[in-house]
Amino acid sequence: MSGQPRARDAVFSVPPYVGGDSNLTGINRVIKLSSNEGAFGTPPEAVAAMRAAADLAFRYPDGGSSALRRAIGATFDLDSTKIVCGNGSDDLIGLLIQSYGGPGTELVMSAHGFLIYEIAAKLAGMVVRKAAEINLTADVDAMLAQVTPATRLVFLANPNNPTGSLVPTAEVFRLRAGLPQDVLLVLDAAYAEYVERSDYDPGMALVDAGDNTVMTRTFSKIFGLGGARLGWAYAPESVIDVLNRTRMPFNVSGPTAAAGIAALAVPGWVERCRIHNSRARATLTARLQDAGLIVHPSETNFVLVDFGAAARAVAADEYLRARGIIVRNVAAYGLPHCLRVTIGTDDECGTVVEALTEFAHIDD
Repeated sequence: MSGQPRARDAVFSVPPYVGGDSNLTGINRVIKLSSNEGAFGTPPEAVAAMRAAADLAFRYPDGGSSALRRAIGATFDLDSTKIVCGNGSDDLIGLLIQSYGGPGTELVMSAHGFLIYEIAAKLAGMVVRKAAEINLTADVDAMLAQVTPATRLVFLANPNNPTGSLVPTAEVFRLRAGLPQDVLLVLDAAYAEYVERSDYDPGMALVDAGDNTVMTRTFSKIFGLGGARLGWAYAPESVIDVLNRTRMPFNVSGPTAAAGIAALAVPGWVERCRIHNSRARATLTARLQDAGLIVHPSETNFVLVDFGAAARAVAADEYLRARGIIVRNVAAYGLPHCLRVTIGTDDECGTVVEALTEFAHIDD
């Protein structure tokens, strides 16, 4: 008998997710601004905690991440019993979709929302319905218009990746109010620590207000632990119960949990990173605009630079790569005319500005 095992058809309905590049052939010094990693790297205290925990790497970790959940709860003033941790927030996003979605159901997201929602939903056999945006910002009315009797999940990244835009808290509340009670609203607040607006709530209020909203967060950005893979969700008890039934038993390693606890305890780390990010983002934006480029408003640790045409964005990307600078092509998000640039150190941002200013003036 010939033939070979074949995966489900849904597996072939999505392309493999491709992360931001890290290396360039033939170039020794690379400035990587393609993955929205923290400008200052990993807190030294978190690195030390991982090294210390390595001595116990032969032991299985605490399957419930109890100490880590308590540390998160204490830091953000949350009930630790309503927190679940995962191997990055992507892990928890996938579990929510597997648990509440499935064939014959639908997921609603904004047109340029985080790509993982679509990938995970299609792998689960769901239909993905995308709502048009206004000025690269999710439109609550458009999202509500996409809801049908088959809708089970609505995802909103706030702030959004890759556009950097933010939906005001009042509008997020209006979205929740307009959804059927049995539709789960997932608020992905991966970039919450960078937001400085006083009217911003990343999702805690809506989680506390009912039984049908989840907030996901990550240690990959401002806490500098992208390589350690650590995320968490704050959710109603019923959703926490579902996630604890569907997650793998030891989905957060001992060294990773230790690093997360240590990172949360570093005095002034978040404030220092946020202050740098706000100042550096404003400077980068102003200088790129002075060079004649369009830079969309951002509430995150990256900016979306609009080159007006896909071919020009590709040319700009190649120009940067030739100079050892890696940014993110976002054609997969339906934005082929744009490049996403992470806010790095002052030196890194200055180098990007110089290169893109040169590129913008090539035809002058």
